Amino acid sequence: MSDSVTVAGWTRHEMAARAAEEMVDGEYVNLGIGLPTLIPDYLSADVRVTLHSENGILGTGPYPTDDEVDADLINAGKETVTVNPGAAYFDSALSFGMIRGGHIDTAVLGGMQVSRTGDLANWMVPGKMVKGMGGAMDLVHGAARVIVLMEHNDRDGDPKIVEACTLPLTGQSVVDRIITNLCVIDVVGDGTLLLRELAPGVETLDVIAATGADLTVELA
Repeated sequence: MSDSVTVAGWTRHEMAARAAEEMVDGEYVNLGIGLPTLIPDYLSADVRVTLHSENGILGTGPYPTDDEVDADLINAGKETVTVNPGAAYFDSALSFGMIRGGHIDTAVLGGMQVSRTGDLANWMVPGKMVKGMGGAMDLVHGAARVIVLMEHNDRDGDPKIVEACTLPLTGQSVVDRIITNLCVIDVVGDGTLLLRELAPGVETLDVIAATGADLTVELA
């Protein structure tokens, strides 16, 4: 167990709001299960993105209110969702054709570990029951930009940003940006991790102490 000092930084909803700032008007975006699914609630009114769900929806909307719930309308995480005007439904073969064909501009995924070279591990822990790998392996290679949205440390306080992943990989050298409860980090092609932004109340030394790989500080 890590003996590092715990620093709160952004809450989960504040992390989602920060990730929503990364969305670009007109893009096609896939949001992974967990934290990324909170992003639609924080999109700016002047940023319109088309959300893709790999189980077969293009034009996914935010979570439904109680009177909007349709048990047959779910996202890839088996959660009930809404759809926006003009949404389309299709089978998973066509959905993954969109991903593999390079038609998704940005993918936002959760993560268990990210290495300094942008390797991502997010689909299984050895010895634990695994329901399936989902679409993550396709998304990290098919999307033009990959953002990982995750807590900076695991439940034991150990770093999730590491020199090299010890969990089974989802993809190698695929991550472009990491957003955690503590900060925003960019992954540069030469294996450099650039610390770009700090969450309120978080100091640079807090992030360095909580990270398992070297950081280069380039705060805006």
